[in-house]
Amino acid sequence: MLQLSESPPMRILPSLEEAYELCREITAKYAKTFYLGTLLMPQDKRQAIWALYAWCRRTDEMVDGPQSALTTNETLDHWEERLESIFIGHPSDGFDLALVDTVQRFPLDIQPFRDMIAGQRMDLYRSRYQTFDELNLYCYRVAGTVGLMSLAVMGVDTTPVTTPWDLFRPHETDPTHKAVALGVAKQLTNILRDVGEDARRGRVYLPLCELSLFNYSEQDLMDGVIDDRWRQLMQFQIQRARSFYAEAEWGISVLNPDARWPIWSALIHYREILKVIERNDYDVFHHRAFVPFSQKLLSLPVAFMRAKVL
Repeated sequence: MLQLSESPPMRILPSLEEAYELCREITAKYAKTFYLGTLLMPQDKRQAIWALYAWCRRTDEMVDGPQSALTTNETLDHWEERLESIFIGHPSDGFDLALVDTVQRFPLDIQPFRDMIAGQRMDLYRSRYQTFDELNLYCYRVAGTVGLMSLAVMGVDTTPVTTPWDLFRPHETDPTHKAVALGVAKQLTNILRDVGEDARRGRVYLPLCELSLFNYSEQDLMDGVIDDRWRQLMQFQIQRARSFYAEAEWGISVLNPDARWPIWSALIHYREILKVIERNDYDVFHHRAFVPFSQKLLSLPVAFMRAKVL
């Protein structure tokens, strides 16, 4: 008698509502400042951003999470294959299901996702960056790409802007580079905030040629030396991050109006971390810079006004 081979077990996926709730929970847990900004968005965009964050978080965890020692290039190859399955509508779990729905509802390009995976590959074999150009490529891949993904969800407002102060700012119609600049600015901020933590893991993201410029050695960094050399080096790095935030500001005005307030909020909240580092006398070895929740709430009216008039 002919025996039929057993069919592979069917994956049981949650409902779409449950899938987005999974993404919301992971965003709220690991990105409190970012999550606060998403609550200012319309529901469809808010959920899409949660789905994007969840995918980015899981991608990052492959090289920075508890199981990172098991991650290889082959692991990331499989993850990229899974990404391709998502883009053709084949989810493997609830997180994937939310992203499949997001991909179907917004004009997302797969390339920024691939570029982010390429950034994770850099973390597999690189723990030092000689120049800022090298670091900038890394920052684009792991964070500038998030700006591009988010831009596809936020959307661009094609209505001509005719406020009087437009005469004093650059004419901006394509916010792509500005979206990347915001992602890079946030990644540079992360790097400055996490110098001590990264050093304990054997990683140095600050460009080595710039350490040398300030006569501050890699061993000084590993030892957590805080002196005038370190303060000057950090001032230099903070000024660079602020220049990326300033560049990003010019792109917010061409986003759809319902996206401007949350993006201004996220920018202001994240940029405030740099001020906390300064108030801590640049001690990022023993004190993690964070912005109190009350201060984040107080900045919301400022972000709202900027979203309306800039």
